[in-house]
Amino acid sequence: MLSKSSKYAIKAVLFLALNSNDNEKVMVKDISGPINVPQAYIAKLLQELSRKNIISSSRGPKGGFYLSEDNRKQSIMSIVDVIEVEKNFNSCMLSLKECDENKPCPLHKILYPFKSSIIKNLRSISIKDLALEVELGNTFLPL
Repeated sequence: MLSKSSKYAIKAVLFLALNSNDNEKVMVKDISGPINVPQAYIAKLLQELSRKNIISSSRGPKGGFYLSEDNRKQSIMSIVDVIEVEKNFNSCMLSLKECDENKPCPLHKILYPFKSSIIKNLRSISIKDLALEVELGNTFLPL
């Protein structure tokens, strides 16, 4: 359901949550290797997230990307909302443009409740919450 770009962006933001703060910035080259995403690709995603204030960045010799406390309060869905420009996340599973509540495709009634639940959960969990789960060892992220 999530695009490759959204998955990469979530991994990068979680990497920043675990490895950066207002005083410790991270360069794109230092993110791309650990999360296994091409440098140019992740740079583009991070720039877009920075423009939308999901993450922070600073220029200069000690510059890079980082998460402020306000950034950490953002929901995981806020990342997806920025990256999924075409709103693929909410699109029909059969790629029918006309599919909606009034004119459902054959899979709509089966999948819509699950998609709604996933979206609700992604909106309710913050970047900080997921990073804490990794820090506590309850989940893992190969970094």
